[in-house]
Amino acid sequence: MARATLRIFLGAAPGVGKTYAMLEEAHRLLGRGEDVVVAFAMHHGRADTQALIHGLETLPPRVIEYRGSTFEEMDLDAVLARHPHTAVVDEYAHTNIPGSRNEKRWQDIEELLEAGINVLSTVNVQHLASLGDVVSAITDVKQAETVPDDVVRRADQIHLVDISPELLRQRLGDGKIYAADKVDAALSNYFRVGNLTALRELALLWLADRVDEGLARYRAENNIENSWPARERIVIGLTGGPEGEVLIRRAARILKRVNGGDLLAVHVRAADGVAAESPHDLEAQRTLIKDLGGSYHTVSGEDPAQALLDFARSVNATQIVVGVSRRKFPAGFLTGGVGSRVVKGSGDIDVHMVSHPLGGRGLERTRKRDLGRVRVAVGFAMAVVVPVLLQLLLAAAPSHNIATAVLIQLSGSVAVALVGGLWPALLGALWSSLLVNYFSVPPLGTLTINDPQNLLALLVFAGVSSAVAVVVDLSARRSKEAARARSEAATLGDLTRGASTAEDPVQGLLEQALDVFQVRAAALFVTADRNQSSSASVSSTADGPQWQLVASAGNPEADPDDTENIEQVDGGTRLVLTGRVLPASDRRLLGAFGAHLSALLERRQLATTRREMMRLAESNTMRTSILRAVSHDLRTPLAGIKLAVGGLRQPGVHYTEQEEEELLATIDECSDRLDGLVGNLLDMSRITSDSVNALIKPVRWNEVIHAALHGITPGRVRVDLPPNMPEIDADAGMLERVIANIAENAVKYAPDSDVVIVGAAGGLSNTTLAGRPAGELRIIDHGQGVPAANVLKMFQPFQRLDDVPAATGVGLGLAVAQGFTEAMGGTLTAEETPGGGLTMLIRLPLSTGPDFDSPQRSAAPGLPKVPGLPEVPGLPEVPAQKGLE
Repeated sequence: MARATLRIFLGAAPGVGKTYAMLEEAHRLLGRGEDVVVAFAMHHGRADTQALIHGLETLPPRVIEYRGSTFEEMDLDAVLARHPHTAVVDEYAHTNIPGSRNEKRWQDIEELLEAGINVLSTVNVQHLASLGDVVSAITDVKQAETVPDDVVRRADQIHLVDISPELLRQRLGDGKIYAADKVDAALSNYFRVGNLTALRELALLWLADRVDEGLARYRAENNIENSWPARERIVIGLTGGPEGEVLIRRAARILKRVNGGDLLAVHVRAADGVAAESPHDLEAQRTLIKDLGGSYHTVSGEDPAQALLDFARSVNATQIVVGVSRRKFPAGFLTGGVGSRVVKGSGDIDVHMVSHPLGGRGLERTRKRDLGRVRVAVGFAMAVVVPVLLQLLLAAAPSHNIATAVLIQLSGSVAVALVGGLWPALLGALWSSLLVNYFSVPPLGTLTINDPQNLLALLVFAGVSSAVAVVVDLSARRSKEAARARSEAATLGDLTRGASTAEDPVQGLLEQALDVFQVRAAALFVTADRNQSSSASVSSTADGPQWQLVASAGNPEADPDDTENIEQVDGGTRLVLTGRVLPASDRRLLGAFGAHLSALLERRQLATTRREMMRLAESNTMRTSILRAVSHDLRTPLAGIKLAVGGLRQPGVHYTEQEEEELLATIDECSDRLDGLVGNLLDMSRITSDSVNALIKPVRWNEVIHAALHGITPGRVRVDLPPNMPEIDADAGMLERVIANIAENAVKYAPDSDVVIVGAAGGLSNTTLAGRPAGELRIIDHGQGVPAANVLKMFQPFQRLDDVPAATGVGLGLAVAQGFTEAMGGTLTAEETPGGGLTMLIRLPLSTGPDFDSPQRSAAPGLPKVPGLPEVPGLPEVPAQKGLE
């Protein structure tokens, strides 16, 4: 059965009249005698729309219960059973209620189409998947229901239902779209004039693209090559040189003179190689055309002019912008520039020849005919000697046939061409022809030629020798260029693979540049306005821009202007190499390095921006968690204190001594809990804001363990330390908090288990910290333990065991403990206790001597970040506590 037709009524916003127009079309079809059924239509309480529905046959909807509520959906089976000629199905992008056969209504419609039922449907522009984020940015409303663009584009007909924003707002104000109680809010939010105008433009542009696709398809089906200027479309021809930026900006100014249009930049790559291209110029031009809203393309062909014209006709271009030829007068006059050939073959496409600073000044690329000085020198020597030797060989032969002499000398010319290239071969051909004429063409011993046939033979010999020399030389050049291109491609492939595996791709690429170019230093500089990193070193000149060193390998110069090789990647980026002056043959590869570095630098900047946005998002999450902790976990002890104090102060109520003691104990207990919660919150805020340094001094484990267990019920924690444990370098106050938090955690989550604090044998760990021996302390419990998959998560803020809310604590104990431990230069890890439970390992570096006041021991280097913790800006300053500054 043939697939039926789908007609979609497209609107820019709710209320423009899509459903009304669809139902009017249904009535028109019904009046023509077609079988039309309303499978599903929403009137939204609008009387006009409801009246149109009543005039058509309507199938009852399918009622579905979901989460205690009932919903109406199209009864797909009933429509298939009824099998009308045309079905009216509203809201093409609708998401069906769970329990339906298909997830989306457009999938239901696909079944109707496959069954041979024509469908009329509606969709708003905000439901198109490609425009969902754009519409959300305009209206601040996220679209929950979308439909893929290609699905809508498959519709046989798309009708645009359009009214002006002012008329739509008037309809809304008259109550024809929403109920009266929703009108004011809608007018102030979604239905603002600016929103509706932007949505209307999106709908018109999207439909214009759809029409343009149809036009292109029609022209292709009917083999129409001539341009139809239905829409302004400007094609820019790029050669790969620096003049491309001038052409792009000129084309953009031309396009601004018309309302709407497309800008297409096409780089025409010659089939005989890419030696004239500048990779970093092309990359800069690609970025520029993207910034101007255009598109970048690459084509290749034997004839660049014809390739450009073919591309322009394939996209139905109306104008072509090319630059004037860079060839000087003689070459441009003899061969004709690309621009002049484009003008001749453009037909009805307008061509703009744009002048630029490089026009008529000669090509930047010089045709290199040097196969190597030694090889060319040998070729010239052979061009002189070989013909003489061959002529001596001919003199020794009994025959003086001119044909034999010509063939033997021709073989010598080919040999010279193979070794020395074009010019030695031409010299050899001329010298050989003179020798043949003098010694082998009658009259012998003179340069006179009596027989015209002998003259013709000599001329043919000279021509063939020259032609063979040219072909051999061209083949040698192409072979050498191909080998160089393969080498460069392999080098670029290696550097791409190496950079992708390096921890810092930019640094890895610069390190590879040292080997590739055999230099002692490579560096990447950017202007100060492009890179605002505070860690970058700055170099400036009296009248030039400030340059910042963002990455380097080797020992680069402080000033990029003092280096031998400077590659200007773009206006704000320089790649400089120091150590030797690069030959011209390496300049193009250096340009490719620069373009690749620029792309990596942009990617790194984007990654930095992404991390910053993630950090801000995590900061918001942190603030939300802190507020949640303040609103819930801190409220419980405050409520206990308030209740107890209120009871004691209640007039006329007398408590016994035991009751008063109980209320005071409640106040004391709640105050301790409150102090611990607030302390953890403040400690975590200081850790995340990197505003605390540890005061490192020699500390003994047993000196801090007693104070750390002060708030724990006596007997719940057993301490088993070996005698004379060596001192460790730590902050006594921080270490006390670390042990206290871990011990309290163990007691809380292992209530039926004994908790033991033990030290490693001899107080030494098997590991080292920063190259120094480490001391180790273990806090062991035999509770339920923590699954291995959740160990890392356990150290994140606001995490409790099994994520079950507890009466006390906000889930910061272990996060604070880990932050303090790392601040002291140690580590805090967890492992499973044999037999069940959890063991926490604290490792800190052993003390190395009594020189407590040396700068190296007075404070730990900057406090490291706790994994998973963002910085939390805006937190108040807190007074210093014991061991903190």
